[in-house]
Amino acid sequence: MQTREIATLEVSVVGLGCNNFGGRIDEKRSAEVVAAALDAGVTFFDTADIYGGSRSEEILGRALGSRRGEVVVATKFGMQIDDERRGARPEYVGRALEDSLRRLGTDHVDLYYLHAPDRETPIADTLAALDVAVEAGKVREIGCSNFSVRQLREAEAAATGGAARFVCVQNEYSLLHREPEAEVLPECERAGLAFVPYFPLASGLLTGKYTPGQPPPPGTRLAGMAPERLAAMEPRLSVVAALTAFAEDHGHTVLEVAMSWLLRRPVVASVIAGATTADQVRRNAAAADWVLDDAQLAEIDKLAPADA
Repeated sequence: MQTREIATLEVSVVGLGCNNFGGRIDEKRSAEVVAAALDAGVTFFDTADIYGGSRSEEILGRALGSRRGEVVVATKFGMQIDDERRGARPEYVGRALEDSLRRLGTDHVDLYYLHAPDRETPIADTLAALDVAVEAGKVREIGCSNFSVRQLREAEAAATGGAARFVCVQNEYSLLHREPEAEVLPECERAGLAFVPYFPLASGLLTGKYTPGQPPPPGTRLAGMAPERLAAMEPRLSVVAALTAFAEDHGHTVLEVAMSWLLRRPVVASVIAGATTADQVRRNAAAADWVLDDAQLAEIDKLAPADA
């Protein structure tokens, strides 16, 4: 699999999101997913301290085992675990990191994200605490998630001298959610930040599982959703149907369209996709093999316009 760079880190262009570990799937199935990812050439594993009730990190660490040194592990802090463990206060940064290191069974995190802005804590204070972690060798690079352009610029201004600064942004981005194109992606290009999309398959809508006018298959994310909510999603499912037809005309799947479309953006370093089975991992990894040409990109833009 091809790789791209996030500052000093080299990552596979398709990464594995570990948000299902300890939640939708147990440890045995999670280990099977990790093994399939490694076999497929995935070297970028993305988790967080809140995933799976804080079990995802533990499960990932055990599944990687002796192969930890072959991969890039990203985790996150800042979302609320309980009343004490939340936010980006300097005194909490160190505790959150030590907790993640213990759960992962490692002595360093390759990429450490602030999971969401903390409006109660000046970003300069958070960055200072993260810089201490980098200087101590416990973190290699730092990033942020769910940041706006204004917040990115505040962080850029606060990182003075040779102190650690954010090197990437992880925000939602897909063919059905193109909001980052308006401001965040241009800002990443200007500031030299890598961009890592999450929900690249729009929470499963771009996997080919759903058909307009048909009930969601049993066991899928949309199964059991209230009828009024399903009805509100029909316009999006119509876009998915058009993209599916386009994919099939070219001998591919809508999942491959979704992943390869994101990877045509030079600023996108890796596409993080979750999986609950080894087969899903293999399909996600293979999607990176299709390189869309300019004519295909133009056709996709007509089917799923940015202002839809």
